[in-house]
Amino acid sequence: MLAVLSPGQGAQKPGFLTPWLDLPGAEERLRSWSELAGVDLVHLGTRADADEIKDTARTQPLLVAAALLAGEHLPMHDVAVVAGHSVGELGAAALAGVLTAEEAVRLAGVRGREMAAACALEPTGMAAVLGGDPDDVVAAIEAHGLHAANRNGAGQIVAAGTLDGLDKLAAEPPARARVTRLKVAGAFHTPYMAPAEAALAAVATGITPADPVRTLLSNLDGIAVGQGQELVRRLVRQVTAPVRWDLCMRTLADLGVTGIIELPPAGTLAGLVKRELKGEGAPEIVTLNTPDDLPAARDLVARQARTEGKH
Repeated sequence: MLAVLSPGQGAQKPGFLTPWLDLPGAEERLRSWSELAGVDLVHLGTRADADEIKDTARTQPLLVAAALLAGEHLPMHDVAVVAGHSVGELGAAALAGVLTAEEAVRLAGVRGREMAAACALEPTGMAAVLGGDPDDVVAAIEAHGLHAANRNGAGQIVAAGTLDGLDKLAAEPPARARVTRLKVAGAFHTPYMAPAEAALAAVATGITPADPVRTLLSNLDGIAVGQGQELVRRLVRQVTAPVRWDLCMRTLADLGVTGIIELPPAGTLAGLVKRELKGEGAPEIVTLNTPDDLPAARDLVARQARTEGKH
């Protein structure tokens, strides 16, 4: 069984879309999506520097556009499962047929702008807590008035909240754990993002989603969502709810996924999967970063299809 994963904010790298623009129609596609997102995706994916593409309002539509651009060059009819991390869920929803590509990019533009605006209301931030017992880590995070915003598995939980609370957590880390501040604009996936959730909900009411044509996992609890309306509701809720990527990976294992392709900019989710799903039965992974990686990705799709008797 093959899964395609779409990464979230923080995975972006300067110029990562440059080689993709050599593909026929790619630049025109990005320019069309730029109008929907309200940002210049061609510039952001090719010439923009690291500071410019870490802006939440720009990063989120850029990542969704990248996933969709690459996904269009894969035989998705042979893909069984899709999932995305944080804003990557919008790309996954389009690849599952719930949203059109245009709807996903437009929602990513709104999501990015509104989350950036919410960050400006109050100084907040995030920090990765690496190692330690997960229950002890969550308890320490909550003891400092913070939120466990991302539970990424593989010994990584992200705390989010006030800067003072993050400073105190760093000064008093949980046993056998270390705390590393993240260079982000604010406390994503916490109640601090409530204004952004409300704004995204208002836009989402104008969308009539389809039901997914392949298994689509939700960050909310890692389960497969079978109805388009429910998935859109979860996408909106996810703005203030924790990302449970640990549960998504558990479901990948439970489903018997043996092959994974991570869409560009690839590497982050592949690393988490490699650390979490180890040993016998660990999935084969292809990181799709440039068009040069497409043959390996397509080969993995074909081999998985043959194993499942699709061809």
